[in-house]
Amino acid sequence: MSDLNTLVENTQATLKRIADEFSPAVFASSLAAEDMVLTDLILRAKLPIGIFTLETGRLHKETLGMVDRIKETYGYDVKLYKPETAAVDAYVQQNGLNAFYDSVEMRKECCRIRKVEPLNRALAGNKAWVTGQRRAQSTTRAELAVQEDDPAHGMQKFNPLADWSEEDVWNYIRSNNVPYNPLHDKGYPSIGCEPCTRAIQPGEDVRAGRWWWENPESKECGLHVVDGKLVRIKSVAAQ
Repeated sequence: MSDLNTLVENTQATLKRIADEFSPAVFASSLAAEDMVLTDLILRAKLPIGIFTLETGRLHKETLGMVDRIKETYGYDVKLYKPETAAVDAYVQQNGLNAFYDSVEMRKECCRIRKVEPLNRALAGNKAWVTGQRRAQSTTRAELAVQEDDPAHGMQKFNPLADWSEEDVWNYIRSNNVPYNPLHDKGYPSIGCEPCTRAIQPGEDVRAGRWWWENPESKECGLHVVDGKLVRIKSVAAQ
């Protein structure tokens, strides 16, 4: 079992280094459990790291409700980035509302419109961005580093919870009374857009409910992919 206190101290040090050395920096929150841990650490320490989420237009009401929970708990307004209406309308008109079920290509195009393009706008003008990714989440994230060079966006990318286990995340949430998405109590360990996320069965991989109709190797939305490959090109050793 991981030493949670050590993990927390290391993560706090990473976040402080981001704030000190890579300002301006932003945190891309999915409003899920991992991201609430980072939200808590950032806002408790009053670090100058902006927090935003991608409001895709297809999120669960419980997920959107976390924006209000963060406001109530921390007095902080999470910034929302939405897709371009014209691009969404064109996709739906040409392919249908739920065309992402038809093929990996159609699904990735939907993700590009609803997530990747808004992410690019959210990251513009920053020197670094932070994610809640962990190595234990899936096979596609097994080589995740705490700090990476992100050539696609021309900045540094940080995954401060890379070393954390699922148990670590929940121990922190419970120990610190951190608000979390109620869907986690209904069998959703990993939460994305409503039509692309289902509850999982005991023993299934934590990301089995994401794009459940696809093979595990394709289960990334494009936020962490460049030219079809995960952005794991160059890990940067912590200073």
